[in-house]
Amino acid sequence: MRGRQFLFVPGPTNVPDRVLRAMHVPMEDHRNPDFPNLVLPLLEDLKKVFATKTGKTFIFPASGTGGWEAGLVSILSPGDKVLLSRFGRFSHLWGELATHLGLTVEIFEEEWGSGANPDRIAERLKADRSHEIKAVLTVHNETATGVTSDVKAVGAAIAAAKHPALHFVDGISSIGSLDFQMDSWGVDVAVAGSQKGFMLPAGACFVAVSEKALAHGMESGKNHRVAHAYFSLTDMLTNNAKGYFPYTPSIPMLHGLRESLNLLLEEGLPNVYDRHHHLATGCRAAVKAWGLKTCAVADHWNSDTVTAIVVPSDADAVKVISHAFRRYNLALGAGLDRLAGKVFRIGHLGDLNELMLLGAISGAEMAMHDCGIKIELGSGVAAAQASFQKRTRPV
Repeated sequence: MRGRQFLFVPGPTNVPDRVLRAMHVPMEDHRNPDFPNLVLPLLEDLKKVFATKTGKTFIFPASGTGGWEAGLVSILSPGDKVLLSRFGRFSHLWGELATHLGLTVEIFEEEWGSGANPDRIAERLKADRSHEIKAVLTVHNETATGVTSDVKAVGAAIAAAKHPALHFVDGISSIGSLDFQMDSWGVDVAVAGSQKGFMLPAGACFVAVSEKALAHGMESGKNHRVAHAYFSLTDMLTNNAKGYFPYTPSIPMLHGLRESLNLLLEEGLPNVYDRHHHLATGCRAAVKAWGLKTCAVADHWNSDTVTAIVVPSDADAVKVISHAFRRYNLALGAGLDRLAGKVFRIGHLGDLNELMLLGAISGAEMAMHDCGIKIELGSGVAAAQASFQKRTRPV
């Protein structure tokens, strides 16, 4: 099929032409004396996106899952207890990974379509008078269900409980797209992925770690019973200080990251967050006009980076996704785990504007109509248009 495919999954996202051009570079010696001129400013500018002045940032050649592992194995010890709120596919996977690493995972099951419950976390921490819980794990944005947790409120709950637990946050599909304030929200370890709001190919993850967490890791590291090397923050710290890495980095990815950060900072992070909210509002207006609902159990849970749309009980979301791909060259996100066949997802993050999203809404609308779902053609597009026209300045 001619023309560019419409990519509207919640990652990987569209890579801007400026970033693609920046990545088209010849290979170079990653230990040459000028290499730190590329690396050191990247580490500093990443701090701006994470909103930390005192934390350290790290770049790993891995997906976001590697970032999960880097934070856990470098800061915690085998047998440590962590508290995890589970409310979707990715919070489930994070808990599984922590268990595989030898951590003891205490799980708070929350309804899929909701997020972390700060009051419940505070109550549990207050009851933990012996401070057995070493960390609280929160997925900021659960793409499987299209919900965003209130990380600020979770951080406040930990502080109110006067508990020393560290706060680990999966910001893979939020950081660079949604408001995130590492220092002021009391986040100790945050993980982001290259293929989401950073508008890069998959293959890099970014980890930010507070001074408190680093100090804890250095102390607990004396008693580590499981060795680790590839994801060692200690090795990264030693080499990053001089502008290098403990192993060969992806040089094109680093040049792409330079241009991605330029784009985010040129737009201004508050404007980036406002743009994502504006686009998400239009997408949710389309869902309402179709007579359908999002997976979020209440409006305040709705994510500004991905909308999970529940199809009627007599419909199959898998067929809608397949038809959209083959007939209209539109890639939509699938329902995961217990949501398979029940929802499809429209990702609206990264390099995106109103007309691009209108194309995805139109394609989803046609695919549903073709698959027998009773919606009025044009209804969702018109509702999104009306929502977008309320804005007086371009996104």
